[in-house]
Amino acid sequence: MAPRKRPETRKTSEVALHPRSKRSRSPGELEHEAKKLCVKGPGSSRRSDSGCLREGPASLQVPPQCRSIVRALHHHKLGRTSWPLLQQDLQQSFLSSLASYRIFQKAAPFDRRATSMAWHPTNPSTLAVGSKGGDIMLWNFGIKDKPTFIKGIGAGGSITGLKFNPLNTNQFFISSMEGTTRLQDFKGNILQVYTNYGTCNFWFCSLDVSAERRVVVTGDNVGHVVLLSMDGKELWNLRMHKKKVTHVALNPCSDWFLVTASVDQTVKIWDLRQVKGKSSFLYSLPHRHPVNAAHFSPDGVRLLTTDQKSEIRVYSASQWDRPPSLIPHPHRHFQHLTPIKAAWHPRYNLIVVGRYPDPNFKSGTPHELRTIDVFDGSSGKLMHQLYDPESSGISSLNEFNPMGDTLASVMGYRILIWSQQETKM
Repeated sequence: MAPRKRPETRKTSEVALHPRSKRSRSPGELEHEAKKLCVKGPGSSRRSDSGCLREGPASLQVPPQCRSIVRALHHHKLGRTSWPLLQQDLQQSFLSSLASYRIFQKAAPFDRRATSMAWHPTNPSTLAVGSKGGDIMLWNFGIKDKPTFIKGIGAGGSITGLKFNPLNTNQFFISSMEGTTRLQDFKGNILQVYTNYGTCNFWFCSLDVSAERRVVVTGDNVGHVVLLSMDGKELWNLRMHKKKVTHVALNPCSDWFLVTASVDQTVKIWDLRQVKGKSSFLYSLPHRHPVNAAHFSPDGVRLLTTDQKSEIRVYSASQWDRPPSLIPHPHRHFQHLTPIKAAWHPRYNLIVVGRYPDPNFKSGTPHELRTIDVFDGSSGKLMHQLYDPESSGISSLNEFNPMGDTLASVMGYRILIWSQQETKM
């Protein structure tokens, strides 16, 4: 299809940026900030039995020091430390650093809530975010230039999936409630339309892309999953679920594996080389509630699912259908809230997810905070919680950049950037 120009493309003037202060602060100011931010690590005196934070005054807890990373790397080089042990040391060092994470930039460019986001694959300070109104922002928060803003159609234009083109990062794929899956650039040009229903009754809810296989996969609101080549040829279009497909994802290491999640309370794993019909899945993983998301881990050997109620699951290869590790966690579905989705850390066996306190949650307590929770992917143990009282909403989407040192959070209309606070000498 010939490229066509989007009608409105402009630089946003609505983004409010809040850079970190460079002024040195006294010990008294630091102590006051610690009490104000209420950022806690494992073992907090304010932690309830459920592992959550409650409102109330407290000082900032400093996590225990881990082994010297330089020493651990040296021992690994000499063959004295195994790779798994080195990974544990690196992960513990990262967890210790979370105590100093703060929100250092904010943006509020949309007139409707943010619904999707994607980190640039090679630039660790560049983020693309889509909104319920179809607006898209490309934000490089490492420079002072205003973000690039592409105006959407408004109502009915919600961006449901967003991925940078791995072959050309000046372009991106999107799925939307307009009924399309398309490729466009940040100047507003639509370069190719892969699927188009042409009606408001059917739309696409998620997408993923494989550079190696040169394929695009997308799922719709009535259970269909469509596989296309990057040149636009439809390879197959099958109804794989009974209801809306909320998420599709390809395995990052074995990209012939596809996982699909649905509100029909199932997650299914497929081999793209063997798909012949709706019953040709490799595994069907039943859940107790509709499912918001299913993500393969960066090493491809685990699968993380988030339901619409209070359960996070971790499945492991190669026996995907074995009983999973269950993590109780409140993140219930609400119509006017972007669905909460847990995500993997790109370098460590850690899970990050926003908390939506629920009075009916089994281990919930009064006055729980709306934190961002970090869990160990192996044990399911809550390792840390991030919280800023000045940004106390529900963080629906939370993802670390490819370097793993900066966290982006979607909180309603706002996008928050968390990073480690610089230490003054």
